[in-house]
Amino acid sequence: MIKHSVNITALSSIKASMQAIGTLYIVAAASGTGKTSLVTMLVESLNNIIVSVSHTTREPRHGERDEEDYFFIGNNQFEEMIAHDEFLEHAKVFDNYYGTTKSWVNEKLQQGIDVILEIDVQGFQQIKEQNLECVTIFILPPSFEELKKRLEKRAKDSDEIIKKRLKTAHKEISCAQEFDYIVVNDRFDIALVDLRSIIRSHRLKSNIQLTKHRELFNNLINKY
Repeated sequence: MIKHSVNITALSSIKASMQAIGTLYIVAAASGTGKTSLVTMLVESLNNIIVSVSHTTREPRHGERDEEDYFFIGNNQFEEMIAHDEFLEHAKVFDNYYGTTKSWVNEKLQQGIDVILEIDVQGFQQIKEQNLECVTIFILPPSFEELKKRLEKRAKDSDEIIKKRLKTAHKEISCAQEFDYIVVNDRFDIALVDLRSIIRSHRLKSNIQLTKHRELFNNLINKY
């Protein structure tokens, strides 16, 4: 069972901050689709964009680093942070908490840095209900059979967890039509180009360009 909570005050604050330069990107996908690998390569290939570092109560997986991949904390501390209204959104997935602090995201957006928030479909839906200004992207696997193979191949979860993830994937994939963009991760290199194209095209929107190049624009229109 997955439970979500989103702070309305936090959303208003984030939305206001986005009137500057930073853009919030929501990237979602069924577990095993390759979302994390794609986002990692995307961030490495573009400047001025970072992935939000979430808090979680689950145990670190092999190779994961505290404060870089996640902030790994205990249940009591996480629940205290919920009580103190510190999360933009938080969820309980397979008995573990996950959450994004509003202060971390707000700080980066105010600095004009683009932020990618990797969350599940339920978290996306809660944020969407608040009319938060953001760009949303859903990543699809090429087939359900391939998704199952990828989950088994990465050997990170038990058979029971894999079954749960596949069951959840059916519901998540059905919500893809609610997103602004859909990328199919069949060939990794092509999917990466598609993702990068979404970011680059959004950055060229007139309101963003005129904010970023305000001095240039003013000089050009005031030349004569």
